[in-house]
Amino acid sequence: MKKTQKILAGTLVAGIVMFFLGWLIYGVLLAGFLSANCDNSNARPMEEMVWWALILANFASGLLLALTLGWSGSITMGAGFKIGALLGLLIALAFDLSMYAMTTMYSNLAVIVVDSLGYAILYGLSGLLIAPIMNKVGN
Repeated sequence: MKKTQKILAGTLVAGIVMFFLGWLIYGVLLAGFLSANCDNSNARPMEEMVWWALILANFASGLLLALTLGWSGSITMGAGFKIGALLGLLIALAFDLSMYAMTTMYSNLAVIVVDSLGYAILYGLSGLLIAPIMNKVGN
């Protein structure tokens, strides 16, 4: 029961953190770069965004991160950052390299590097922030 409580608390906090950090990283800091280097012809305008799906996506990512941290057995802030960053980097590389190979979505390899680093930061900071919460819950 304690493990389940830790995972649920981590998922909840990570989902919220990832939503807002994702907005900051991708919606503000990298928006211009990504817009200039990606094919945006199939992107939804902001007013047509499907918010419930984006929110669920963030909670699914939060669950993946919380499960990974929980399974690691070591939930320090440092480990949370390191494991989160590595997980984010690998997720982004797998997705971005596949999209680069099969679509015209990315115009160059720099997008893959920037997006992968963005995901590493997003997941790393989320892992760092949820580690103390997961440690506190269920003890």
